[in-house]
Amino acid sequence: MGMKGKIALSAVVGIVVIGVVSANAGNNGKDGGSGSGEAVSSASAGHTPGGEKSAGGAGAAKKKAAFDGDGDYRVGSDVKPGTYRTSGNTDGMCYWERAKDAKGEVDSLLANDNVTGTSYVTVKATDRLFKSSGCKDWETVDPKAKGTPASSMDGDGGMFKVGTDIAPGTYRSTGNGADANCYWERTRDAVHGVDSIVANDNATGAAVVTISPSDAYFKTTGCGDWKKTP
Repeated sequence: MGMKGKIALSAVVGIVVIGVVSANAGNNGKDGGSGSGEAVSSASAGHTPGGEKSAGGAGAAKKKAAFDGDGDYRVGSDVKPGTYRTSGNTDGMCYWERAKDAKGEVDSLLANDNVTGTSYVTVKATDRLFKSSGCKDWETVDPKAKGTPASSMDGDGGMFKVGTDIAPGTYRSTGNGADANCYWERTRDAVHGVDSIVANDNATGAAVVTISPSDAYFKTTGCGDWKKTP
């Protein structure tokens, strides 16, 4: 079946940003709020893959914060390029934004998201500004960090790093209501751009998805808990 594309709406502090989002073959693609431009992925915020109250594989040991969850940061002077993680965001009020300048206009946006749970974001050297509001502190992600991948995850946990937070494989989620508020996304990086999305869907009822070892992250919002199937 051919690739399908959808126009997605994502909230950006009082204004609406329209972005085209690619979709997986055979499924309707919907944006889970990743915003426009480039993208990153993240792990479960405040929820462990196994449902325990822990930060997951990448954040099992508490790290020193790289920068505060509230503020505007100049890339290169206030914040170094790299991948960062915030966890423990439980009310969905955490908002982050990568921007190409400090004008504050819609065209300034490279990527953005409203986060529940954990989020991973890669700040690029070409970015000029990183904004964060209402988030838990951001920690630097060590690309060589190892974890104990889990075989289950909180369906509203946010972003999980594949191979560190969760194991690759086929997962099933049940209890997703008829309003299709369950959104999942497989991504190849944490830049949060259109090209970052490998596949995504809004699920009604039971949902099944195979997470590949080559996927970088898996994002889940508003879903029932996921469990790996044999």
